[in-house]
Amino acid sequence: MYETTEVTLDELKHLVSNRALEGDTVLLNMGPQHPSTHGVLRVLLELDGEVVVNCVPDVGFLHTGIEKNMEAKLWEQAAVMTDRLDYLNTTGNGLAYCLAIERLAELEVPPRAQAIRVILVELQRIASHLVWLGTHGLDLGALSMFLYCFREREAILDILELCSGQRMMATFFRPGGLWRDVPADFELAVRRFLREFPRRVDQYEALLTKNPIFMNRTKKIGVISAEDALNWGLTGPTLRGSGPKYDLRKVQPYSGYEQYDFEVPTGTHGDVYDRYQVRMEEMRQSMRIVQQALDMLPYGPVRSDDRKYVPPPRAELGTSMEAVIHHFKLWTEGFNLPKGSVYSPVESPRGELGVYLESDGGPKPLRVHWRTPSFIHLQALPVLSRGHLVADLVGIIGSIDIVLGDSDR
Repeated sequence: MYETTEVTLDELKHLVSNRALEGDTVLLNMGPQHPSTHGVLRVLLELDGEVVVNCVPDVGFLHTGIEKNMEAKLWEQAAVMTDRLDYLNTTGNGLAYCLAIERLAELEVPPRAQAIRVILVELQRIASHLVWLGTHGLDLGALSMFLYCFREREAILDILELCSGQRMMATFFRPGGLWRDVPADFELAVRRFLREFPRRVDQYEALLTKNPIFMNRTKKIGVISAEDALNWGLTGPTLRGSGPKYDLRKVQPYSGYEQYDFEVPTGTHGDVYDRYQVRMEEMRQSMRIVQQALDMLPYGPVRSDDRKYVPPPRAELGTSMEAVIHHFKLWTEGFNLPKGSVYSPVESPRGELGVYLESDGGPKPLRVHWRTPSFIHLQALPVLSRGHLVADLVGIIGSIDIVLGDSDR
């Protein structure tokens, strides 16, 4: 009955105003402070009664200027700002940035640091999925899910705090390895979590997977085909829910992922329910990876010994004046990276997260640009929501698991 082509925000306003004059459709602003938009997002809706005719996401309300601010800082200083992008994937953001610097500098990362990076990134993936599951449950009426999921997330944040002293913004990953080694009780804490968590996931699924209300709110809602998902540039669970078995940890391994045995879960229908099932299984696969990394965790250093880019160990500062001078120069003047550019992607909980770095041979980045999954996935919102009831939009937005800090950079 109405035009359903993709339009820009200005075009939609003009289109809707003409229809509104005739009394055919209604323009509704959802947000930018709506509790179900998972951040400061404005969604401009054109409705025919309660049916979505057009939907345009309007971002930028949380813009931080992080990319430009990183360009004004030394290479190592800029690592602190990566935590502020996707604040539910702080270790993953730092990993992408460190991998890019290590490729430019041809830095070798010790095996122990590689394994600890994998453990912490996979624990962070579980924690992110727990936030998604808890808030998704709130959106659809399963209120107790939020309390249960945050109970387990607290255990993961305790492990991160054990390592770095910070629950979220830790900057624990540094170019060449880690800030420091993990404490002696790290392995015990992780193994304790691995013992408890599988039965917790079973409890979540017992509450939701066969729940008729949850199934009615998620099945055949927000459907996108595999072809359309690929054409829109979707990645991560949002893409895999439609069928494609694309996971950067498998197709383009980094940080030693090629040595871990795990499956890539996929869906068949590409709806909200399939995206839910993919993330539930991903939490189980992340546990498999963490278990393997713990079992093969090697001894040894946790940071490269290339003193051109890496400061000396703190133990040397009390006995060596050269180490003190070297430490002082690295933290005040920084290091120069070779001239060139690099793009380094990782598999974040939301999909492909990549950073493009360009160096002019100096101590600061010439250009920093992030390819973030939340920004890409928001573009597909019109396709996912068109023809559904406005009440279904709450579940659809939740199913693509956006973080607005990931989008507004």
